[in-house]
Amino acid sequence: MADAVREKVNEYKEKVKSQAENLVINIFPQKILELDALLKTEKFTITDLSSIHCELNIPVPEAPLHNHETDEVPTKKRKFSVLSNDVSDVQGTKVLLLPNGTVPTNIHIVSVVELVKPRIQQLVEDANVLKMWIQFLIPRIEDGNNFGVSIQEDTLGEIRTVESEAAAYFDQISRYFLTRGKIVSKVAKYPHVDDFRRTVSELDEKEFLSMRLIICELRNHYATLHDLITKNLEKIKKPRTSNAENMY
Repeated sequence: MADAVREKVNEYKEKVKSQAENLVINIFPQKILELDALLKTEKFTITDLSSIHCELNIPVPEAPLHNHETDEVPTKKRKFSVLSNDVSDVQGTKVLLLPNGTVPTNIHIVSVVELVKPRIQQLVEDANVLKMWIQFLIPRIEDGNNFGVSIQEDTLGEIRTVESEAAAYFDQISRYFLTRGKIVSKVAKYPHVDDFRRTVSELDEKEFLSMRLIICELRNHYATLHDLITKNLEKIKKPRTSNAENMY
């Protein structure tokens, strides 16, 4: 039983090693070219950022009618401190429902996010395979002749950094939708304040540029890992040899 389990574990290790080498030698160059070509497509080469703005579907309500007999406005009095510039005391409109229905997400940003997210996930998975591959190649601890092991550890550190940064991109995407939702709720509560509406447009532009930057970073991560590993492939695979080559 133990021998069968050990054999399966060894098969798994060999599978990871084969998969990792194929990633570095064959898949990574394709990924670099694919991401570089994606950056040159029409979706990512927009220069007029106003074209990605989205209608909020929140109309500005009509001003309340005055009672000419009493000269009163049938609304609750609002407090506002001009000197303190504090809008926390402003009592906005109570939003029970929106007259025109739901407020849509920005379809331009959503379409870009749908292109970016699978590529982030793929990089995280590829980095995990490379990480396990090098872990399996690290020899047992011995005195001396550890230059090759230090190359493995440096490469492993770079892979972990790439994996961590790529995983953080997911959090950035979710924060965008959460932040946008909060600002849209402000627009619904204070429909007469144009600055809130402008903030939504500014946030959409910022997210578009961030998504483009993420694609650039994904391409650069693939290129960096491919360059680093291919230059030091011999030392990574056989860290303890008589050769004393320098790490690039």
